Amino acid sequence: MKHRIITISREFGSGGRTIGKKVAEALGLPCYDSELIQKMAKESGFDEQYIRDNGECAPVGVLSNLTNRAFGPTNEDYLWEVQCRIITDLAEKGPCVIVGRCADYILRDKADCLRVFIHADMDFRARRIVEVYGERETSPEQRLKDKDKRRAAYHRFYTNMKWGHAQNYDITLNSGTLGIERCADIIKGLY
Repeated sequence: MKHRIITISREFGSGGRTIGKKVAEALGLPCYDSELIQKMAKESGFDEQYIRDNGECAPVGVLSNLTNRAFGPTNEDYLWEVQCRIITDLAEKGPCVIVGRCADYILRDKADCLRVFIHADMDFRARRIVEVYGERETSPEQRLKDKDKRRAAYHRFYTNMKWGHAQNYDITLNSGTLGIERCADIIKGLY
């Protein structure tokens, strides 16, 4: 493919979604994030909230994996297939920015991709989820750990790759050190 795709994986609270939207806007490209969930809901027939809650879940433990798949693919497996198809179709349509959903892996052999990982330290991310998202349910740090653990398990399960491991990306950026705007500028410069 000759299209240029930017995939952005990110730690929860690091600003990856915001950075992706800023990059897409500056380059005049579509950005797919929550739109992926809407497309998955439409194609799969599952409710959007179900996909938000379960679309990035991986079975826990070996017994869970064997038990869940004893009678065939799980809902999560079906959603993975739908997600792969949607992301591949979007990449084939033209240049775009895709945030999350293992797009870096899904498009590894199918598109000319710039694979980005956004991270930041715990303090930066904890402050950010309180300020931006109004997180108040549990301690922000625990919410970050839980969300990142879930994303890492999902990524590992479906890709057999370590989420956030620098060797799996073209560039990793620390948004806590560089700032949201600077990260967006760096990515735009690499496009």
